[in-house]
Amino acid sequence: MSISEFRKKKLLYVFNVFFDVNQSGEIDQKDFEMAIEKICELRGWPAGNSRNTETHETMLKIWEGLRAKADKDNDGQVSVDEWYKMWDEYARNPESVLDWQIRYMNFMFDLEDASTDGSIDAEEFATVCSSYGLDKQECVNAFEKMARGNEEVDRDQFAELWREYFSSDDPSSPGNCIFGKTSF
Repeated sequence: MSISEFRKKKLLYVFNVFFDVNQSGEIDQKDFEMAIEKICELRGWPAGNSRNTETHETMLKIWEGLRAKADKDNDGQVSVDEWYKMWDEYARNPESVLDWQIRYMNFMFDLEDASTDGSIDAEEFATVCSSYGLDKQECVNAFEKMARGNEEVDRDQFAELWREYFSSDDPSSPGNCIFGKTSF
């Protein structure tokens, strides 16, 4: 079974918007370094700040895990095809989730949970997603859809939405909105 065109669109969106920061067509360590700078700037965490240091450490561990799993030709970059193959393996067996994938999911949740109250609301979600160049109102609409009418999304709900995003072929799945977009 090959990966559906719908899932390819979702995966390419995350690849282009959240991972390939320098828009080179491949993901490499430089993309992660640029993302770290962007995240720390968004949150106001200057160099030397413990959250800045933690962000660096976490993001570089995510990069190493991604590279180790997806970079099949060992060129230090993850191509779109390598990206698709890795997430297709995940969709076929989500119970075999990789450490870096869990780390990235938790990192995104924590980044969006600016109040550190254990849940994400529409404003927190839209602030982070729109910092990647997305329309803030579309991000709010995406949150409303993914939250299914609730005011907040907790970590367990976020994990379920995450699994839906990366494995579902259903265009109406609420998890499709977890990265701030309402349709593909």
